[in-house]
Amino acid sequence: MSDTIHLWMRHEARLTERRAPLTPEDAGRLVAEGIRITVEESDQRAFPLAAYTAAGCATAPTASWDAEAPDDAYVLGLKELPAGPGTPALRHRHIYFGHAYKGQSGARELLSRFTAGGGALLDMEYLTDEAGRRVAAFGYWAGYVGAALAVLHHRGTLTTPLRPTDRAALDALLAAGAGTATATGSATALVIGALGRSGRGACDALTRAGLEPTRWDLAETREIDRGALLAHDLMVNTVLTTTPVPPFLTKADLDDPARRLSLVSDVTCDVTSDCNVLPVYDETTTWTEPVRTLRTGPNSLDLIAIDNLPSLLPVEASTAFSAELAPQLLRLAAPADGVWERALHTYRTAVEAQEDPLVR
Repeated sequence: MSDTIHLWMRHEARLTERRAPLTPEDAGRLVAEGIRITVEESDQRAFPLAAYTAAGCATAPTASWDAEAPDDAYVLGLKELPAGPGTPALRHRHIYFGHAYKGQSGARELLSRFTAGGGALLDMEYLTDEAGRRVAAFGYWAGYVGAALAVLHHRGTLTTPLRPTDRAALDALLAAGAGTATATGSATALVIGALGRSGRGACDALTRAGLEPTRWDLAETREIDRGALLAHDLMVNTVLTTTPVPPFLTKADLDDPARRLSLVSDVTCDVTSDCNVLPVYDETTTWTEPVRTLRTGPNSLDLIAIDNLPSLLPVEASTAFSAELAPQLLRLAAPADGVWERALHTYRTAVEAQEDPLVR
């Protein structure tokens, strides 16, 4: 393996982000293959810096990538880069979830920073195989946590602010009330996108809590049965689409007097995107305030829409994701590797579309 590949894993700017795209164990495997890895100091990452140094990684100060990372380094992260007035043009190749290709808020500004600096976005959401399937994703744990929070809120046992935990502790909370009248009663739950990664995670969490969910996937979402959807108590949306589709839930549905639905957990959180299938809210919720009320009164409806759900189970989520991503990082040295070439092509297409709207 070429020793010219340099990965620079940055500290996450978001205060509630505890995950890492690469665990110390997988970092050690990459180092053994000749890849150079630098890990920034971080007081919030779930894995200690000492574990990375023991694996052969170099270290760097927090948030030093812009000033200190060599131009040819790949800057590896998860969530958004620092933004706002005075933020620098981006000269590096960045590997993270950019959320910039579907008309999201801030997308134009982000892509302009890349074009100004000559860098490139290799968006993790668009690392795909030949069939278009994502090769690395946090989906299962996003679905699991999103459904778990919905259950706990429905039971009245969700405590705030939310704090990172582990699966054993979360499962204990879910199982503690399973099957009891005070926990869920005769509640019904619907998972949309049940056959995907996130959907499977959501279904597993609901089952752990004693709820056997209704499972919808492609066949059921081609033409939504709104009456059936609104007849459930809880709904977990796990569908991620890259092209606009008719919405699953509308504001008119929220005002339907026959609505039983009282809680929506939107795992996907495409809130500012043209591809949003739940255009009933305009802002995500937070660890401090995880639930927002969309309708008040005797037929109230609450929303959970946290866009970094897996960070509440940071070790489990990072371990699973890193195991999928690490083999792809090994392939960065291949000049025409399909996964990375497709990601670069997607970036270039988005930039062209921004520069010339007729490209769309």
